[in-house]
Order: sequence, then C-alpha cells, then structure tokens
Amino acid sequence: MYRDGEVCIRPMEQQDMYRLWEIGYQEAAPEWKKWDAPYYEHIPLTYEQFCAGEQEMLLQRPDRWGIEVSGELVGMISYYWEHEASLWLEMGIVIFVPSYWSGGYGTRAIRMWMNHLFTTMPLVRVGYTTWSGNERMIGVGYKLGMTMEARLRKVRLYNGVYYDSIRMGILREEWESHTGSPHQEVEQVRSVPE
Repeated sequence: MYRDGEVCIRPMEQQDMYRLWEIGYQEAAPEWKKWDAPYYEHIPLTYEQFCAGEQEMLLQRPDRWGIEVSGELVGMISYYWEHEASLWLEMGIVIFVPSYWSGGYGTRAIRMWMNHLFTTMPLVRVGYTTWSGNERMIGVGYKLGMTMEARLRKVRLYNGVYYDSIRMGILREEWESHTGSPHQEVEQVRSVPE
C-alpha cells in the first residue's frame, strides 16, 4: 500500500467487489468509458456476472490495485506485460467516479504506481497507451516526466472521428532524475500484523 495525502493505492480485497462493480461495471454507458478506450465495447454486467468473471482477475493480484481517495474506492490501476522476457511493461488507470477527475488524484496514483513498479521490479522503462481524445491522460504523462514515444495517427475510430493512439513512457534513469530518487514522493505503508 502507498499513500500520498488522501490518495492511496492498494491491493484489492473481497470487500471491494461490490463497490467496484457499482462504479465500473453496472451501467450500460458509464461516463468514464467516454475517456477510457471508448473505441472498445463496454458490456454492463450483473453483480453475479461480475463476481463470476472478474473476481479472480482482481483480488490479491500484484498487477491490479485499487485507488482510494479519503477511504473511498474510486478507481483501479494496473500493469500488464507487453513482453515479459525483455521486461517491457505497460500500465493503465481508470478513475470511475467523475467527481474525482481533474483533481490530481490520477496523477498521484500513477506516481505512486510508477514508484512501486520501479522499486519492486528490475524495469528499465514504464509506459502506457492512450488516445489523442484523452488530453488529460497525455498531460499526466508530461507532468510525471514522460516522453511521447509514439503517435500512431488516425488509428482509433470513435463516434465517426479518427484519433491517434499515443504511447507515453519513461526510463528508470529519467524517473530517478525527475523525482530526485525513486522513493522521494510517496509513503509506503506496511500492514502491521495484529
């Protein structure tokens, strides 16, 4: 678990399942989906379908954690291997609750996640893919010292308009240079056994 003020990222737990379904999977056309890869279909799920299909993918996994603000689960942060043998890792984030957009919560969550990834794995680079319609996500990358590594023009079709696919990334040495050290900006909170 990591904390930066009221923002916390942590592994998901069983008690998170209903809240996660409620904010992310219940609605047919959630507001968050307009920004998070809207060119891919979103299929709403009943709570039973969600638990049957998503529970193993979400609980106690090192690659998917929850994002909390003031104790309320508002989103999820993750990583996946583009090519594990060469340690090519990509990450993703979604803040499901619109009232938490544009408040710096996502930036802080990604900063903590990058710190976690760089300090727990021998990674050379961390990055993510977004689309040119999500200018906030591109801005987050620049705020965190990332470089736009690729721009694939007009490959994402959404509502009859073509958008670019954007790859943002940062090398370990750039991250350390940007933050001063890999541990400077976040507090790691360890659970103490009872």
